[in-house]
Amino acid sequence: MDSKLALPTTRSDDAHRDRTPRSPPPQRPPLSLLCIGCVSLITLAGFFNYLPTARFSYTYPSIPPHADRVLRECKALKETPGPPAEFFTRTQSDRFVPGTKPVWIRNATIWGGGSHGLGTLHGDVFIAGGIIKAVGHVPREMVDDYKYVDEVNAQNLWITPGIFDMHSHIGVDSIPNLRGAADTNSPKGIAQPWIRSLDALNTHDDSYKLSVAGGVTTSLILPGSAGAIGGQAFAIKLRDTAEGSASSKLLEPPYTLGGSHVDPSVRPRWRHMKHACGENPSRFYQGTRMDTAWAFRHAYNEARKIKEEQDAYCEKAEAGKWEGLASKIPENLQWEALVDVLRGRVKVNVHCYEGIDFDDIVRLSNEFQFPVAAYHHAHDAYLVPELLKKTWGGPPAVAIFSLHSRYKREAYRGSEYAPYILAKNGLRVIMKSDHPVTDSRYLPYQAAQAHYYGLPTELALASVTTTPAEAAGFGHRLGYVRKGYDADLVLWDSHPLALGATPAQVWIDGIAQLSAPFVSQKPRTFQDVPNTPNFEKEAAEAVKYDGLPPLKPKEVRDVVFTNVRTLWGKEGGSHVAVPLAGDANANAKSQAGTVVVKNGKIECAGSSQDCLAMAQAGDMDVIDLQGGSVAPGLISFGTPLGLAEITSEYSTNDGPVADPLEDKVPSIAGGDDAVIQACDGLQFGGRDTLLTFRAGVTAAVTPPTGGHISGLSTAFYLGAEHKLQAGAVIKDIAALHVAVGHLGLKEGPSISTQIATLRRLLLSERKSESGESENWFKEAAHGNIPLIVKVDKADHMATLLVLKKQVEGKTGKTLRLSFAGGLEAHLLAKEIGEAGVGVILNPVRSFPTTFDQLRIIPGPPLSEDTPISALLKHNVTVGLGVEDKSEAPGARFDIGWAALDGNGKISKEQAIALATTNLEKIFGIDTQGDFVAYHGGDVFDMESKAVAVMSARREQVALF
Repeated sequence: MDSKLALPTTRSDDAHRDRTPRSPPPQRPPLSLLCIGCVSLITLAGFFNYLPTARFSYTYPSIPPHADRVLRECKALKETPGPPAEFFTRTQSDRFVPGTKPVWIRNATIWGGGSHGLGTLHGDVFIAGGIIKAVGHVPREMVDDYKYVDEVNAQNLWITPGIFDMHSHIGVDSIPNLRGAADTNSPKGIAQPWIRSLDALNTHDDSYKLSVAGGVTTSLILPGSAGAIGGQAFAIKLRDTAEGSASSKLLEPPYTLGGSHVDPSVRPRWRHMKHACGENPSRFYQGTRMDTAWAFRHAYNEARKIKEEQDAYCEKAEAGKWEGLASKIPENLQWEALVDVLRGRVKVNVHCYEGIDFDDIVRLSNEFQFPVAAYHHAHDAYLVPELLKKTWGGPPAVAIFSLHSRYKREAYRGSEYAPYILAKNGLRVIMKSDHPVTDSRYLPYQAAQAHYYGLPTELALASVTTTPAEAAGFGHRLGYVRKGYDADLVLWDSHPLALGATPAQVWIDGIAQLSAPFVSQKPRTFQDVPNTPNFEKEAAEAVKYDGLPPLKPKEVRDVVFTNVRTLWGKEGGSHVAVPLAGDANANAKSQAGTVVVKNGKIECAGSSQDCLAMAQAGDMDVIDLQGGSVAPGLISFGTPLGLAEITSEYSTNDGPVADPLEDKVPSIAGGDDAVIQACDGLQFGGRDTLLTFRAGVTAAVTPPTGGHISGLSTAFYLGAEHKLQAGAVIKDIAALHVAVGHLGLKEGPSISTQIATLRRLLLSERKSESGESENWFKEAAHGNIPLIVKVDKADHMATLLVLKKQVEGKTGKTLRLSFAGGLEAHLLAKEIGEAGVGVILNPVRSFPTTFDQLRIIPGPPLSEDTPISALLKHNVTVGLGVEDKSEAPGARFDIGWAALDGNGKISKEQAIALATTNLEKIFGIDTQGDFVAYHGGDVFDMESKAVAVMSARREQVALF
């Protein structure tokens, strides 16, 4: 017991007995004298009863029975979170499943984690008891200690720590998206530190297995960003458990999970909380940034008052001043988590975009003195790195997207160079998914994209492994391939930053998660880290122009490209790669040809000697492609490119069209017969449009944004300044667009009503004079214009195939029908191919967001077939689309990935057709020879960079 609480010792007779020799005992007095003495004492005692007690009494300090408990609890309040000392001597994980056999992974290339070049080693990894027992060299006797061991020959493939997604809503915003499956936000208050994401964690989310197939082993499940303080977050492992509960997925749950009373002798674990600032809480609670800032300060002040009460209580208790103290430390269940934030025991994750919001949080953190673990989304963070460093407690990490930007005003200045710029300024970079906003299965691809745009290799790998593990407080057990760490590992089919890198196996807690993984055969070069382009100039300009660097290219007419390895030419309606012969006497890197372009048209391609005379005929720009290529310009479909600048801002959009099946269309616009033309609302020169153009996508097909009957799409050139320029509009009207399915969670017209409407419009012989709908549908019925139906469910497609026969039987013409979306098209691949129906797959990599999309082909490692290979097998004309504008620049990587996943079933020629000739065929358009020059590699390579676009139609070359 504490010395301050030691009871005063009573002097014992033995301790204070006179040590001098004793005299003989005196004679006992007579009994009469003893009686007189007793009477006197009684009388004296009665006298003292009439005197004031306090003047003559002495009270020893009163020690309450709960003193020891209270003092231990007070001491515990000062403890910092972290693993107990004995954690590092553990021989078995707290998440170990009895009966799990040890695993010996042999002959692997191991990236051990970290961000400071810890190095790569070749060797083995041995896991048992749910933890890593040895890395590199595994003693044979260690393996022999176990009776049964699973042995895996890695064949020199890469092993990394499991992917840690530090910003996910998996399980609380569940897939498929059904009513009651979205529990991300609470509408009950702007500041609610007391609510918990765990209480809404759905274990039936279809995303778990898909995300694990992408190498994700751990996710931090955050509440949404509607409130300033959205609530408490929890880290989970994504594997299924025998118990099947949400709680059984938890990683190191805080001891407060079962109540506020915990064993004070145990070191606390980290807790996690979500904050949000800026537009989200302002919009959701119909306030302003000022309201949000006050909500933060008010909440933290409430927590500070409780903390001060607790501290004052403990100060008295520790001083032994028990009089008047309650038996329990002051607490408040609603605010206790925020009190823990002030005690530095919570990892605070802040959804924050712009400098103004960072400034608010930096001041808040210094006013109330609490650290921030990470700023999330943080699109402007790269513009204000020194401001972020002023956060109390030290610079937080920055958790960002690689490309996902410009979907709202706060994200408008987002840059693909942000990860590199942040790292250059000494800030820790984390890539995150915000699942299901982006599919966490492809979080490693975000790291690969960040690496492509300049983030160093080690930092890119760490951005989805080590850095989030450290920032979330789990660096003692996750994020590294080290002895004693959790056996959460990913064995990759190629270098983790290579295009299309896919797990060959995933272990969580030492348990293999893929029962029969399919591993595509990749080129040997894909085992090496990509040698990415240099974007120093572009990154510097992003900062110089405050996130809005000029994107307009330099325009010339004539250019000579030297050191061109490959030219993609068109033969028989298809693009074919043709190697260009170079000078045999030149060095190997320069053994390539020359391409001469005049007035935007390729005039000569071949050896240097053949094209030299033409190149010297005039004053021409000369660009060395360093072994690069010239490939056809790609086509984008599926996003509102050209109709929307900032998707969520009405004033920057063409806007949605009225849907006659759900809304009343104004009579002045034609009423229900109105058919809207996207060409009328085209906007040129937008940032997404030009960024997509600069990435090698030269054309887009965009329909109006609408519901079941959206209208007529247009095809246009992305590099034009306005529609009146020559060649700006490739085709005014490309196709007629409708949708069949369940559009969102709201109730709409039945599927049968949608089909009936489409049938009536296609089979009607009446020529409408009041509007255009029946005229345009008649054009489609007679094959004069393509009909594109946005549809995903196979059952709906089957009905549309029946309808196609009905229409063709009546008109005697071919209905040029294609499906857009098509996530379940593979189930009818044979029938779709026989009917001559095209499919534009969107998204490229299937994800079952809705019930209509449930039966996807997931692709490797979960299936050998992909949606593309399944359709091509039955001669379906397949095109690729994307859903988000910021994904459009990645078209060339999408087609390259498609070829890789095809495992030899999809050639490069077939892959490039997915975004060129196949889309031209579906829409009946001709891009008329747009070509793109790539420096340092082929169109598919993550080592190459688009540097120019040639347009024969516009008679010019755009240089970047």
